Amino acid sequence: MSQKILTEGTMLLERPVYIRGKGSAVGQEEAKGPLAEYFDIKAEDAKWGEKSFEFAEKKFFMSACKKAIEDAGLSIGEIDLLLGGDLLNQIITASYSARDLGIPFLGIYGACSGMAQTLAMGSMLIDGGFGKNILCAASSHYATAERQFRFPLELGTPKPPTGQDTVTGAGATVISSEKEENQVAIRALTVGRCVDFGINDANNMGAAMAPAAAQSILTHLQNRGTQPQDYDAIFTGDLGMFGSKLMVNMAMRCGTDLTGVHKDCGSMIYAGMKSKRCGASGCGCCAVVLNGYILRQLEQGAYRRVLFTATGAMMSTTSVQQGESIPGIAHVIELERVD
Repeated sequence: MSQKILTEGTMLLERPVYIRGKGSAVGQEEAKGPLAEYFDIKAEDAKWGEKSFEFAEKKFFMSACKKAIEDAGLSIGEIDLLLGGDLLNQIITASYSARDLGIPFLGIYGACSGMAQTLAMGSMLIDGGFGKNILCAASSHYATAERQFRFPLELGTPKPPTGQDTVTGAGATVISSEKEENQVAIRALTVGRCVDFGINDANNMGAAMAPAAAQSILTHLQNRGTQPQDYDAIFTGDLGMFGSKLMVNMAMRCGTDLTGVHKDCGSMIYAGMKSKRCGASGCGCCAVVLNGYILRQLEQGAYRRVLFTATGAMMSTTSVQQGESIPGIAHVIELERVD
């Protein structure tokens, strides 16, 4: 087995991969939440001046990418690869954005785990010497996701207590082999496995993803020889209020107490907003929290070391309609501030 792979999907990077730039763009609902001050760009409405919600989502993706490149002090021509994904069929948001940006493109689909998946793949490419500056991005949009996976907005279908609201927004990160002062480094990562506990309710994705999140986090801790208290925070992507409690309980049953350090991006972004029920979901959820809030906390020294675990429900409309259960997946990225 390669020396870079410890076991069970956990990988150590021989060359640290550095966060060089970041960008986030959010919708009007996200701009009302408690993390609003951390987001770079805030749209005035869901269509953001575009003719459709799909075109608007592309604008979010493009805006976050351009902001991250600007923050990195680079030009588009200095980006070696774009790794991107979204929730729509044939990942059209990322693909059409790649067309307009003109950057060599690898499209990925990992459901809402997309941000961590792009960072994992990008880090491995840089560690292997296949790129110097790589742009990683993910997006989602409430209106586009709702009508693809659930119901048309015009129906006004109410959500059950476990239902989450898809985040309208996009986040992008430029990762690099070059170190600058007070940067954040990716030291290690764990690629998750698809875990299926038989949940088949598309309005209960937190429960579908919680087992995968617990497994990936516990695997990473075990393989790294670390404890939860070795990290300032352990973030999950979009388990929401219900899924977060379930994940923490599952970890506790396995002998690991995450209660003091666990935070969920989906629970944070709409915290205190009564209309948002169980919290947020979507590729854009953890992407904007990572590039808006988490990386700033690391850069400013509020955090020194965190785990970022993006979670995904690997379903499609076809699989749900045919009665299939929903496999969950979670990928772990270990982030550390380096002076």
